[in-house]
Amino acid sequence: MEINSEVLLEIEKAKKGDQAAYKYLLDKFWGEVYSFQLKRIRNEADAEDITIQTFSKAFDKLNSFNDNYVFKTWLITISKNIHIDLLRKEKASIRANTSDTNMEYVHEIMDETPSMEDILINEQHLAQLLSDIKKLKPTYQEVINLRYFQEKSYKEIASHLEEPMSNIKVKLLRAKKLLAQIIESHKA
Repeated sequence: MEINSEVLLEIEKAKKGDQAAYKYLLDKFWGEVYSFQLKRIRNEADAEDITIQTFSKAFDKLNSFNDNYVFKTWLITISKNIHIDLLRKEKASIRANTSDTNMEYVHEIMDETPSMEDILINEQHLAQLLSDIKKLKPTYQEVINLRYFQEKSYKEIASHLEEPMSNIKVKLLRAKKLLAQIIESHKA
């Protein structure tokens, strides 16, 4: 059984579309999933990509999560399977298109109310903000640019980057969190 009832509560909220619950789960388990992959593949960029895919898939399949199991174990299993699938594809020399045109079933993450990260980002002067964005990894810079400066929708970003919309949502959540941390460091 899951020891942390707070995690179960947040999972239930996320199943109902609560964006803050998604952020909680992402923040709480990101490091563990990323560390797991980094130990396996010893490549930061690949570990990060697999971690993003893990959360994307987990959030898409959240309704199938059985709370008789430990959530972290479920995430690690998804992550392990994604890595195995990628290895199989490489061995078969098949370069599968990561774009999925049937992403209509993707669970919509509500983003009506600005998160703490959104508020912090909006408070900054543009020059400082651009400087802070340049401190992010290029993939995060790109999704921030497309979403906030080019004002593209999730669907447009997914199409532009040829990635599933759920990956874009996870990347944006992660990029906003990292950017907010950079901005917060100025205030300290």
